[in-house]
Amino acid sequence: MKIELDVHTHTVASGHAFSSLQEMAQAAAGKGLKLLGITEHSPGIPGTCDPIYFRNLHVVPRQMYGIELLLGAEINILDSEGNLDLDEFYLKILDLRIAGIHSLCYKWGTPEENTHGMVQVVSNPYIHIISHPGDGTAKLNFEPIVLAAKEHHTLLEINNSSLKPCRGKVDARSNNLEILKLCRRYDVPVILGSDAHISFDIATYDYALELVNETEFPEALIMNTSVSKFKKYLGIGV
Repeated sequence: MKIELDVHTHTVASGHAFSSLQEMAQAAAGKGLKLLGITEHSPGIPGTCDPIYFRNLHVVPRQMYGIELLLGAEINILDSEGNLDLDEFYLKILDLRIAGIHSLCYKWGTPEENTHGMVQVVSNPYIHIISHPGDGTAKLNFEPIVLAAKEHHTLLEINNSSLKPCRGKVDARSNNLEILKLCRRYDVPVILGSDAHISFDIATYDYALELVNETEFPEALIMNTSVSKFKKYLGIGV
């Protein structure tokens, strides 16, 4: 499978990652990518960048070392109502908007309540991608989320990092298998995410691809294979 993009990565600006923006772009170019997304954590994560960081993204070239950059944020979903920790002012100035649940700043509800909140975020017109919905941080019912993703052209991520055994996310494998099976049943595209916090991990999808192969998930529904397909599906640059 030819991979053209990785759009969920972090630099030192996120506070717990280890490569600069330029190092990430150089590594992505070296791996033959055409598009790199850099999505720093939003304020709910301790040690991440101040919101002023996002105000100043306009100074960064969107072409670097022969690849295209999309600069955005991984925004925290705060609760089972689908509230986010960046407001509309910031959402409007980002190239790419990913939203996900993180244990450091999420107020849990029941699986039904968590699912309601996730569906609200999937339905939010600003949100392009849901990060690691299957990592098990919150209990979710996946079928309503997959159906909402289909309706609103929001991509669900199969997150490679959360599948690493060292992460200890015991439900991640079974949850991501379920998501892939549902997406295959309902003809819903997904995106593979490296969640790279160091340049060496860019476009590393070994654990995610293992599940793709196990479920015989159609390559045509994997958005990493074509920049133009990815952009068209999300309405980026139109």
